[in-house]
Parts: sequence; structure tokens; C-alpha cells
Amino acid sequence: MIGVFDSGLGGLTVLAALRRAMPQQDFLYLGDNANAPYGVRTSADVTALTKSAIERLFAEGCGLVLIACNTASALALRTLQQEWLPTVAPDRRLLGVFVPLIEALTGRGWQDQPGAAPLQKAAFFATPATVKSGTFTAEAQRLAPDLTVIEQDCPGLVDAIETGNPVDGIVNRAVATALKGGKPDVALLGCTHYPHAETAFREALPAGTSIMSQPQVVAESLASYLERHPQFRGGTGWLDCLTTGDPAHVSARAEALFQRALPFDAA
Repeated sequence: MIGVFDSGLGGLTVLAALRRAMPQQDFLYLGDNANAPYGVRTSADVTALTKSAIERLFAEGCGLVLIACNTASALALRTLQQEWLPTVAPDRRLLGVFVPLIEALTGRGWQDQPGAAPLQKAAFFATPATVKSGTFTAEAQRLAPDLTVIEQDCPGLVDAIETGNPVDGIVNRAVATALKGGKPDVALLGCTHYPHAETAFREALPAGTSIMSQPQVVAESLASYLERHPQFRGGTGWLDCLTTGDPAHVSARAEALFQRALPFDAA
């Protein structure tokens, strides 16, 4: 069984892509809705909350956990992988959503030598905490030193998506600020909530600007990982969803976002 963790409902965009790519895989989703959003929290807060969620998923029997939250991937993943996991659960695995996106953007594998990127300029839209960390640009330029990345935060966008409030104004302001750095070749929605605002981003960005689909990229990457590590693969297509928030409220918001019933239980 594979665990999928996000601060709230954003990771469901990744979960949907995972289930399309791997319909026979068992998944357990955990949304930390009681503590969302993570994008305005400190690195220490995000790391502590992420560790707590992963412990819960491990306790439920997950051998591998995908952190489907860009903020947690940027602020917590490396620390947990290097300093915590080898001691408490050396047979388990933690993966994030940054590496697949960076590999797709740069056209290079994580173990490859640095080289030229197929694109010259990328706009990376993310939460304030993710942008403040600078992790995405640092890691992307490690593989493609000539790549220019314009990192732009989108304050309030996660809240608007979670609550069903309008997103156009927030997106328009973020895109207008990012475009001061020039027209990008590609836009990356660096928060798993943001696909719910993709229409607004497409309307605000210059015509012809492509938007990279992080959920699809992550699903393809995980499917490839499971081919190499089959011990984490298998199941019957079972799915359960947990939340640290109010299950009835979270279930209603999930149904509104995805237009189908997606019941949550209390974590």
C-alpha cells in the first residue's frame, strides 16, 4: 500500500493521476486539513507536521509514502529522508513531487551530469514558503545551470481553492508580477492545489505559454519507480482517504472540487 500525503486537498490532483496510471495499486490518502495551509508556516512547523503524518501512514501499513505537497517536499523531505527515516524505518521509502517536475523540466535524470536545458526560462508559481526556500531553483539549476527560473508566490491561493472562493484576482496578480521578469517558455504550477486554478493561469499567461502538468509527471515517475522497486507495488485498486480536519466538511469540499463523491474518515 502506498501512502499519499498533502497539507489538504491539493494532493488529490496527484492521487487522481496515480490511480489512472496504476488502477490496481492500493492507496491511502491523508490530508492534514486541520493544519492547512502549510505555505505560510515555518520550515520547522512543516517538518514536524509532515513527520507526524508520515508516522500515521507508516502505522497504517504503508511501505512507501509520496509527499504530494510541494511545500513539504521543499522544506521537509530531505531532512526526513536523511536524518529521520534511516533510524526509524530503514525499510520504508519517502518520495516527493519536486524531483519528477525538475527532471521533466530540465530533461535530465537526477543522477545525470549538469547540462543544457531544453528551455531557457521557466515561471514557477508556488506557496510563499516554497518560494522563500529557494529549493526549486537551486535543484533545477544543479541539473541545468543555464536555466532561468522565475519563482513567484501566490499568497492566498491555496485558501481560496480549499474554500471555493474566486481565484482569478490572486492568479492575475501573481502572473503579472512574474511577467516583469520576461515571458517564460513554460509555467510550472508548483503546488498540488494549483491545477484547480489552471484555467485562470492559462487566461493570465501570454498566449502560447505551456503549463507543465505536475500530477501527470509525478504519476509517470512513480510508475517507473515501482517497476524498479516492485516490493512496493500491488493491490486491488483499494482506496481510503483520511483527514485531520472535519470529515464531513472535507468530503463536501473534495466532492465540489472533483465533481464526484470522495468520502473522508477521521485520521
